Amino acid sequence: MAEQSREEFAIVLDFLPHGYPFDTTPMHRKTPIAQAIGKKHFFLLELIPKREINLQPNEEIYIGEGKRDKVHHVVGKIPFGKLTQTAKGEVEFIIDKLIDTNPQKFIDFFNNAGPISTRMHQMELIPGIGKKHMWEIIETRREKPFESFEDLKERVKLIPDPKKAVIKRILDELDNKDKYKIFVR
Repeated sequence: MAEQSREEFAIVLDFLPHGYPFDTTPMHRKTPIAQAIGKKHFFLLELIPKREINLQPNEEIYIGEGKRDKVHHVVGKIPFGKLTQTAKGEVEFIIDKLIDTNPQKFIDFFNNAGPISTRMHQMELIPGIGKKHMWEIIETRREKPFESFEDLKERVKLIPDPKKAVIKRILDELDNKDKYKIFVR
């Protein structure tokens, strides 16, 4: 069975108490809107908070099934281009924090990544990692799996900062830079 790809929790990127500024709906009918990113799959989401609830950027909120204390409903996924400037400014910082909460998921990628086709490897999708670094990572992980980003940097010479490269890759996936998805479902 496929892994369930629903978000349980999200982090608020921006809160618009009067809805979108470009929305032509009369002011008295506008709905507050929040833009958020899912904690597990990095979905970009548009949320409608409950009445009288003001959300704060960087606030973690429950959006899963059942009773939600702050969110009335999830409107759905939104494209990266629809994020407000505030949300775009927050997204990289939030992704960095989310990687810090579960670094093993990303280290496991470096330990387990495989080929996509006969000509391309998953690791080559990470910015700054070409064939040379890819082969060095593969050879090094055969001796012993990587335990942390620091371990990876120490054992693979001249590799760009792997955490920053993963953040860049997630941002590229959110912005649909190519058809491959490693971290964003």
